[in-house]
Amino acid sequence: MISETTIHDYLKRYFGFDTFKGNQEAIIKNVLEGRDTFVLMPTGGGKSLCYQLPAVIKEGTAVVISPLIALMKNQVDAMRNFSTTDDVAHFLNSSLTKADIIRVKKDVLSGTTKLLYVAPESLTKEENIEFLKNVKVSFYAIDEAHCISEWGHDFRPEYRRIRPIIDNIGRSPLIALTATATPKVQHDIQKNLGILEADIFKSSFNRPNLYYEVKSKQDVTKEIIKYIKNNPGKSGIIYCLSRKKVEEMAEVLKVNGLKVLPYHAGMDSATRTANQDKFLMEEVDIIVATIAFGMGIDKPDVRFVIHYDIPKSLEGYYQETGRAGRDGGEGNCIAYYSYNDIQKLEKFMQGKPIAEQEIGKQLLLETVSYAESSVCRRKLLLHYFGEEYEKENCEACDNCLHPKSQFEGNEAVVSVLEAIIAVKEKFKADHIAHILTGKVTSAVKSYKHNKLEFFGAGEEKDEKFWNMVIRQALIAKLLTKDIENYGLLKLTPKGYEFLEKPESFMLAEDHDYADTAEEENAFGARTSAVDEELFSILKDLRKKISKLKDVPPFVIFQDPSLEDMAIQYPVTIEELQNISGVGTGKAQRYGAEFVEVIKKYVEEKEIIRPLDMIVKSVVNKSGIKVYIIQSIDMKRPLEDIAEAKGLEMGELISEIEAIVNSGTRLNLDYYIDSVIDEERQHDIYSYFREEAETDSLEEAYRELGNEFEEEEIRLVRIKFLSEMGN
Repeated sequence: MISETTIHDYLKRYFGFDTFKGNQEAIIKNVLEGRDTFVLMPTGGGKSLCYQLPAVIKEGTAVVISPLIALMKNQVDAMRNFSTTDDVAHFLNSSLTKADIIRVKKDVLSGTTKLLYVAPESLTKEENIEFLKNVKVSFYAIDEAHCISEWGHDFRPEYRRIRPIIDNIGRSPLIALTATATPKVQHDIQKNLGILEADIFKSSFNRPNLYYEVKSKQDVTKEIIKYIKNNPGKSGIIYCLSRKKVEEMAEVLKVNGLKVLPYHAGMDSATRTANQDKFLMEEVDIIVATIAFGMGIDKPDVRFVIHYDIPKSLEGYYQETGRAGRDGGEGNCIAYYSYNDIQKLEKFMQGKPIAEQEIGKQLLLETVSYAESSVCRRKLLLHYFGEEYEKENCEACDNCLHPKSQFEGNEAVVSVLEAIIAVKEKFKADHIAHILTGKVTSAVKSYKHNKLEFFGAGEEKDEKFWNMVIRQALIAKLLTKDIENYGLLKLTPKGYEFLEKPESFMLAEDHDYADTAEEENAFGARTSAVDEELFSILKDLRKKISKLKDVPPFVIFQDPSLEDMAIQYPVTIEELQNISGVGTGKAQRYGAEFVEVIKKYVEEKEIIRPLDMIVKSVVNKSGIKVYIIQSIDMKRPLEDIAEAKGLEMGELISEIEAIVNSGTRLNLDYYIDSVIDEERQHDIYSYFREEAETDSLEEAYRELGNEFEEEEIRLVRIKFLSEMGN
């Protein structure tokens, strides 16, 4: 038995700390006593020390199984800094040369190496298994253990093979560690590793210093640049889902004078490591990355984590935001949300096995719930990880700082509970919402649920409303979700009590992000920064010019462009070209009168212009635009252009709209004539020429009736705007 004094001596000598954090001491003692241990500790809680310290104290070598090469290098470097010799810690993975591997094995066999980091893939190699059979293994540590579970956010099939391999090498105690695990994932890990009897140490998942906010996805790039410029010199991470978006975003930030580098799995490992090191050494302030970045990166002073795209799961979101404010200082976590992104993520899942798709969809639904809900974000996150947050107001999330007004919802809750009982607790949330709204889906029909007395009982509200009620009933523990069975809803004893004796139950409506659009094809809703007086003057000027030219006003400049002028106050043609949706063509054709009016207004009102906030765009983006313009000149079919640039048809049309809106004239007749007959073209064109008050697609769709496809309307609208405005 090792004394407490000895443990504290080692802590001071090796790691320079006087005291332990949270559960660390109890965990370390458990490992030293040779017991299987399961550790649930949020990012920044000091997980690594829980196996590093016992490894240094115990006889033999601790084998640490870890998924990321970058993370291993990081931890081995840290351990060597604590020690007088380099052989105290080594890693064994695919990045080593033959000579390196011989040296590592020699040090391990000599008994001087206390920690050996191994990638799960390396562990499966026969020669490594044979080598480890000759090593005195003090214990095994499985880091990032959520990778074992299919319900974890970073599932790795090779993690499933760890247990049999360990049994083959020789049984030693096990410590499994993760920073994110729902009760379901926790059980999965223990079962798969054969440690159901392990002692469990669970720290609170609450990070009181983090501020959580979800924003509508509009004009995101400009917002991010504005945020960073308002927080100069602070370290931050921006997460994007695709490598392409990472490259684009890093480029735009760089052009706008920010110290930034990209990081993603498509880069060669030397560049990746160099970029990561520059961020750690504070040579750059910001890393734009895919989720590959940051696992185990121990930078204590990351002040903001921004999600350009909403992540695929709440575990992923929690772990990524957990990289902010590890030192207990400021940590702002901002996510941009648009339902379009969720639909894209669902598309990515197609083609995967059905079971995997079901799991993926459920994890996505949890993310949607988090984003759209107006309940305290902390309460939602902690509830997801099986922890209750007692406070009514956390005072550190957007929903608590700007609460939505509440209303009495006990009748709605009773309706939900009764509907769930009526279908014998065998259905998911969306099915219950369909029953209450009276929507006849194929599932509702096949189970004859349209014959239930409850069918349509809540038709005055939409599905979104009923999903919100279900979610808040789950948080209040009136319901549980059977995650094993694809999220079937069941009542808890508390739910049955509520049905017997309903009491007051206050609800808050969800946020509505339905009208938000991606920044590439729209410029978002009005912002509070718009100078209303100038906006109104510019609208009058536009009306006057439209009468002279005999074209609808929106052909000259669209509302979002005028709004942007009333925020940025451009006073030269060059500045006007930087305004959303203007571009060179329109600036040259219509710009002179507008900048003249703005200049006069600025001088009269003595306005200080926010010129530093004119976001410079990247020239490279125009590469695609040039290609599109040249291809259309050559009369290439749009399908071929889209395929050549890896775009969906809708994305290509958005690019063409942006080109035309910026004042470039394109002749798409060759393509439009081949896909839309003349009469249909005439109907759409006449609508925009004679009836339309704005160029809104939704209004056009409403007015023209359902016999026209959205793509047809968009194509003819492009033809109209190009001919009339350019």
